[in-house]
Amino acid sequence: MTFEHEPPQLIKHRFSYSGRKFGFDVNHLRLPNGSEGEWECIRHPGGALCVPVTADGKLILLHQYRFAVEGRILEFPAGTVEHDENPATTIEREIEEETGYRAHKWRQLGQFFLAPGYSDEIIYAFLAEDLEKLPAPPAQDADEDLELVFMTPAELEQTILSGAPVDSKSISSFFLARPFLNS
Repeated sequence: MTFEHEPPQLIKHRFSYSGRKFGFDVNHLRLPNGSEGEWECIRHPGGALCVPVTADGKLILLHQYRFAVEGRILEFPAGTVEHDENPATTIEREIEEETGYRAHKWRQLGQFFLAPGYSDEIIYAFLAEDLEKLPAPPAQDADEDLELVFMTPAELEQTILSGAPVDSKSISSFFLARPFLNS
């Protein structure tokens, strides 16, 4: 399905910020219907995420502290795609760094925008199988505070439905992976 619409007209680029992982723009736009306003947008290079599945059918999640929500949430391993990096390369690195496992079988699940109302970030989702536990525990990045959690797909689904704090990219990716998972 495609939609052909005239794009908004940029009247003025008012503000820009560039940080370590993302940027932020404020633009004055005129929509095709003639209305004008300011739109703020977080500019992000994109992320890659995997749903890792052990030989016994357990999913590996991270219980990770996130400053923005001032607490711990459940999420699958993920990372920011570096400049000129393939998302598959990103997630191969991240699963090892965050979990201490290496996947030998990969399936691309799809891609989706994380929060298109205010960000251009796209997530590339993968299923990671045939996992090998690495001999040495991973060295966490200085800004990471996480612990591994192993759940069956049924347990994760119940956790999500209970309203427990699980991030949206993990929920979306879990449901993309669900047809390939045993209960």
